[in-house]
Amino acid sequence: MEQLTVALPERAYDIVIERGLLQQVGQQCKEVLKPGCRVAVVTDGNVAIQYGSLVQASLTQAGFTAKIFLVPAGERSKSPEVLTWLWEELLGFGLTRSDAVAALGGGMVGDLAGFAAATVLRGVDFIQIPTTLLAQVDSSVGGKVAVDLKAGKNLAGAFWQPKRVIIDPDVLDSLPEEAFADGMAEVIKYGCIADRAFFHLLYHCADRAAVMAQIEAVLHTCCAIKAAIVVKDERDTGLRMLLNFGHTLGHAYEKAGNYETYTHGQAVAAGMCRAAELGVRLGMTPGELPLLLKTVVRNFGLPDRIPCTMEDYQSAIGLDKKGSGSRISVILLTELGQAQAVPMEKEQLFQLIDEIEKESL
Repeated sequence: MEQLTVALPERAYDIVIERGLLQQVGQQCKEVLKPGCRVAVVTDGNVAIQYGSLVQASLTQAGFTAKIFLVPAGERSKSPEVLTWLWEELLGFGLTRSDAVAALGGGMVGDLAGFAAATVLRGVDFIQIPTTLLAQVDSSVGGKVAVDLKAGKNLAGAFWQPKRVIIDPDVLDSLPEEAFADGMAEVIKYGCIADRAFFHLLYHCADRAAVMAQIEAVLHTCCAIKAAIVVKDERDTGLRMLLNFGHTLGHAYEKAGNYETYTHGQAVAAGMCRAAELGVRLGMTPGELPLLLKTVVRNFGLPDRIPCTMEDYQSAIGLDKKGSGSRISVILLTELGQAQAVPMEKEQLFQLIDEIEKESL
């Protein structure tokens, strides 16, 4: 068993990583939740078929009153409309402030269930049980929860830390190739911004099987990097912004595809590659890094470039939470394993992107 602590003052919690852990969800929850409380398990139809009964049975055997709440699979469920429905369902279940919400699924489920937990009855306990690689290494850790608005992604949300993150690597065996690649974008990001040796390990992993052969160590490394950053900057005002490497431009690519054509991981992968090129142009990033990064990204079936209009760039960057007025902080690599938030005028960023886009045609 791998275990590490997100040591936030007054809100510390453990991330537990072990094969077969899904069968022990009830016991894990007994360590952090009130005895015999209600646990509302939010999941989507795809995950429920595979793991819903197992998790519900484990919770019941541990003395909890557990119920499954199904939402449609896909990003469209991360909406104010589904959130409102979920609030009503939770109250219909008899949820009180002594009870808990558990997210069983990927990033969408975690964000939606977490925001519901943060807001229903002004906040109830929350458990993360991530079932995708992306959720296990990124979105389940750190307390960011949100829904999307018509204007853009994650624009209504909160910081609501879970009581525990329960990670079972076995669930990744059944993950579709595209979903696994999606998570690898975030895995690669950690090597880029914080761990040169980890990046080189990934560089020499030829495929999914090579990653899965050491998956517990990979998960632990990613979660440890994120936990260390979150402890120093829970509210995303400084150091935590480094976790957005590739995301500022990635959000533009998601928007360009109307949040349907490209997955989050695909958009982040292309965003990291473009950000590396941007860093080289500004004289901050070593010239060899873009090619290194593109090689790793391509190894896992991810794109190193996504077509995007300047209008999409301007629209997405205009809504970016790292922006303030006419300026925005862009995360750039200063060397492999180190990154820096670089403030600049948005117009300067648009001009630089336009130049790079024209050169790549």
